[in-house]
Amino acid sequence: MRKNSTKKTLALVLPFWLLSGPLHAETLGEALQYAYRTNPSLTGARAALRATDEGVPLAKAGARPTLSATVDYQEFLVRSANSFAAPLRATTAAANLTMPIYQGGRVKYGIRSAEARVFAGRATLRAAEADLFTAIVSVYLDVMRDNAIAELNQRNVAVLSTNLAATRDRFEVGDLTRTDIAQSEARLQGAHSQLELALSQLDASRENYLRFVGLPAHNLQTPSSLPGLPDSAEAAVDTALDSNPILAAAKMEADAARSDIRVAEASRLPQLAAIGSANYNNYLGSLNSTIPGRAFQQSQRTATIGLSATIPIYQGGLPAAQVRRAQAVTSQALERMILIERQIVAETRAAYSRYRATQSVIRSAQAAVEANELALEGVRAENSIGSRNILDVLNAEQELLNSRVQLITAERDAYVASFALLASMGKAEAADLGLMGGDLFGPRLSSANLPATAMVQR
Repeated sequence: MRKNSTKKTLALVLPFWLLSGPLHAETLGEALQYAYRTNPSLTGARAALRATDEGVPLAKAGARPTLSATVDYQEFLVRSANSFAAPLRATTAAANLTMPIYQGGRVKYGIRSAEARVFAGRATLRAAEADLFTAIVSVYLDVMRDNAIAELNQRNVAVLSTNLAATRDRFEVGDLTRTDIAQSEARLQGAHSQLELALSQLDASRENYLRFVGLPAHNLQTPSSLPGLPDSAEAAVDTALDSNPILAAAKMEADAARSDIRVAEASRLPQLAAIGSANYNNYLGSLNSTIPGRAFQQSQRTATIGLSATIPIYQGGLPAAQVRRAQAVTSQALERMILIERQIVAETRAAYSRYRATQSVIRSAQAAVEANELALEGVRAENSIGSRNILDVLNAEQELLNSRVQLITAERDAYVASFALLASMGKAEAADLGLMGGDLFGPRLSSANLPATAMVQR
């Protein structure tokens, strides 16, 4: 079933691949670039911003003149018996022009509100970019981590298989007992189980990668270090308060809400407009008089210009209700801005703390790997002279495997935490990503006393 779903997904992305390049992204930069162009959540956010952009010309249209024209043709089937002039047919054309002069500030503040919402929409799109990139960084490194862990477990199975064969040989010569064989077999079966779980997790991570990037994971390369990481939590918070797109969107929404109050207040004020109209009537030669010697013109033209003033007197409480509602919405927007600011400060400090903690975990894990490699070498040497048993060797091998898995996981967590910190600071968007420099994440698969095997590709 998993293969079928993958084939269906490839069928969906294949047409785009034929136009844009190979059906894989081997570096983190390539994955981000491809998702930036094609990810549906991001393209949908762009469409939402385009819809928001149209609010500005909609608001400006209220200050511009309107011109309309009508053309009618009529056939008079039943005419009045008392009419001295009864045409059989008529055609009429009319043009009307209205030019707003004063609308109480409704248009002015409506434009300001629409422009503020455009800026809020742009900030929201930046936040969507950062969220998507953070997710892609996470799934990209998940695949690398799980691939490396699967390889470690594969190597562990190979080592334990070799140990079991050596244990059986020593049992044949009477150097070991059946208990030693049973312990080796049990540990080998446990390693097989761990390998299957690791391969299952690798499959899940690859499917997640395909979900966010839109391409299958293929020969992923170690990503470069991230630029612009802060030296302190205070520096991170200061940058976040200046650059975080979610906070910027909240501020713009509050500005738009303030302008909405002025728009609502404008409904209480009079409006003035210049108007003009032109009319043309033609009876198409069908206008005849019943009075002898009296003739009528078959066509006529008229034109008028003037001013039109609308003065609200009583509107049933509608303007007051609209103003109160706009004021309440503004208050809500201001409170939300404060809430988001507090949230960003807390999240940025927490992200910086995770970033620093993961650096410490990497150092500890590296030391643990080095110590366990030395311990395994010593236990094997002591086992060869009979001062250590097989179980001691198996335990030392398992400890080394665990410490290597911990190191790989710590390196993945450190990179993701670093990127999440940049995202919280508002520095993880398309314009900010410079994925060049030294490697920060790279699975350390030192294979002392381990047989070489190929990378797991399942």
